[in-house]
Amino acid sequence: MFVEQLAQMKNILVFLVMIFSFNLAGAQVKISGNVRDAKGRGVAGASIAIKNSYDGATTDSLGQFSFRTTEMGEQVLEVSSVGFHTIAQKITIATDLGGLRITVKEKLDELKAVMVTAGTFEAGDRKRATTVLSTLDVLTTGGANADITAAVRTLPGAQQIGDQEGLFVRGGAGYETKQYIDGTVVNNPYYTSVPDVAQRGRFGPALFKGTVFSTGGYSALYGQALSSALILESIDLPDQSTANASITPIFVGAGYQKLEKNKKVSWGANYGYTNLTAYFEVVKQKIDYFKVPQFHTADFNYRFKTKNGGMVKYYTTFSSNKLGIRRPDIDSSFLKDAFALQSTNWYNNLSWKESLGNGWRLNAGASYSTNLDNISNELQDKLNQPKTYDQQWLKDKNFSGRTRQDLSQLKTVFEKKLRGISSLRFGGEYWYAYTHSNFNNKSKELTDHFTATFAETDIYLTNNLAAKIGVRGEYSSVIDKFNVAPRLSLAYKTGKDAQASVAYGTFYQKPENLQLVQTTALGYTRATHYIANYQKANKYYTFRLEGFYKKYHDLVKTSPVYNNDGEGYAKGVELFWRDKKTIKGLDYWISYSYLDTKRDYLNYPGKLQPNFAADHTTSLVLKRWVSKISTGFNFTYSYATGRPYYNLRLDNTSMKYRIADQGETIDYHNLGFSFNYVTRIAGSYAVLVGSATNVLGSKQVFGYNYSHDGKAKEPITPPANRFLFIGLFLSWGVDRTQDAINNNL
Repeated sequence: MFVEQLAQMKNILVFLVMIFSFNLAGAQVKISGNVRDAKGRGVAGASIAIKNSYDGATTDSLGQFSFRTTEMGEQVLEVSSVGFHTIAQKITIATDLGGLRITVKEKLDELKAVMVTAGTFEAGDRKRATTVLSTLDVLTTGGANADITAAVRTLPGAQQIGDQEGLFVRGGAGYETKQYIDGTVVNNPYYTSVPDVAQRGRFGPALFKGTVFSTGGYSALYGQALSSALILESIDLPDQSTANASITPIFVGAGYQKLEKNKKVSWGANYGYTNLTAYFEVVKQKIDYFKVPQFHTADFNYRFKTKNGGMVKYYTTFSSNKLGIRRPDIDSSFLKDAFALQSTNWYNNLSWKESLGNGWRLNAGASYSTNLDNISNELQDKLNQPKTYDQQWLKDKNFSGRTRQDLSQLKTVFEKKLRGISSLRFGGEYWYAYTHSNFNNKSKELTDHFTATFAETDIYLTNNLAAKIGVRGEYSSVIDKFNVAPRLSLAYKTGKDAQASVAYGTFYQKPENLQLVQTTALGYTRATHYIANYQKANKYYTFRLEGFYKKYHDLVKTSPVYNNDGEGYAKGVELFWRDKKTIKGLDYWISYSYLDTKRDYLNYPGKLQPNFAADHTTSLVLKRWVSKISTGFNFTYSYATGRPYYNLRLDNTSMKYRIADQGETIDYHNLGFSFNYVTRIAGSYAVLVGSATNVLGSKQVFGYNYSHDGKAKEPITPPANRFLFIGLFLSWGVDRTQDAINNNL
């Protein structure tokens, strides 16, 4: 009896549930619509649900959705999707509700957001940076010999200059490009000048993790560079402790880097000695070196992480070098010019990055450098004995000089994260510059207290649209002048991996010390930059097209008197293409620059194309890694059309310069090559490196020197047709083999 009653109760419960379900189904209504982004495109995979219920759906590939619910009355519909802000929309449910159009706003994402690229090539470990030249790129660029400047010259905008050190960019002289390390300017980034012989940079690429090469329109955080800025960021802590050694016919070196067990502190030191005696015995030089170049270099670094995850880095380097060269005197068949140089340089850099909380960050830096140059030139006879003459122009060929340059800097930048990924940066800097020169026992001193304040903001309206707005104000005590320099850049994403950018800015630079020694009654030189570019870049490809116009104002004229009456312009188009994928194992890039520039400055009698500017410049860089033999082969071919040259002579009547002779040099050709073979030797990771410049022995002429009367002229050519190098580099602790392979795949 009990069992029968239980069965009846069960049947009743089933019946009641069925009745309830039918009633429930009858009370359901349909909710449908679509989810779109700000551009009206359907958002696939978005989640739609009524708040505090289980009713909802997911959008299809077109952004459409549909679901049923029993909820009635006023409800909240929540919509969420990866990469978009979650929204809550009120709805009233009485009957079926269709045709809902819901618009979601894209989240600002640093990895997806557009980058302002007008005028700037970036490389390094920044999350969003498009790697153009990494440290390994510099080391493996054929013919660059691990010199940062030589590698950067393969990028568009840079000129191929072989008789002077520096970066000559978009119609600007070498001193119009400045280098910065961890935010502060480097006063003497190259070894001291030698007449008609270009010098290397002082800093090796392994010191840096990031590189920004700005051909114009650079950030308001930097100043005193009329044309271009090369901004370098040093590495943080190493991966592990290492030791290294270098053995070559030219130099030897050794170093050690220690990472403490807590992985928060490291220190290291390096020493190198260069002597070219053996090299000159094998590779004969056109110049008679009566003092073969010798260099001593040493550096030390100390780095540590702070408690809040910040980083403090100190780097110091010392170098000394001496050399002497003897050449035939252009004014005589029996006289020689003997030039001697002895130089020392000491550079220090201290930087501190710290999170201050609540979206605030501090970037502070300090640097100090001192550079001492002793130079002399002596007229000598065929027996290399000194000669003196009564004529003033011959007396001027016997001279001696001693110049000391000191630069101390302090810089502080505060950064505040704003809504999304927008940010605000502001701060200031102070430079104390001291120069003392003694030329033929006549002394000159210059002291400058230079101050600057700046502010800059990155505004991201969407992931596709961004702006960088900045302003910089500067005051120099030596010329007693103040300036205000506005900067503006805009970037818009035009498609996947593609974007367009424009930039505008005003840039100031003090006159050079050689000019200020003559008179401090000068003002700033000024350039206004206008830039537009298109770039499409991903992991494997980079395409970049850029046009620019640059107007020069207030350039320094030296004749008939020193003033700021000079002016000029530069305009052109540049192209860059890099491909790491199309041909397996081959990485290559092509750069091309067209430049139209003229300027009236120094002793020019009018607007002329400067003698360092070529109309057309191009480079082709190839890197091929052969895994079977663990060897990389690297080629660089650079070409430039001829550069103008002038013989400017002073007219004693008008006291103005005139063009006594002019022309154009032959086209520039240079094929560079290097190889790097990776192996292991006696427990060390070893790289055998070989390199050569101007492999084909092309004739290169960079200009002409003229005799005193202007009747004779001699071409300026390299000291040798080729530079050859081979060396063995050993390291213990870190295997760089995979780095070499990955960089070339």
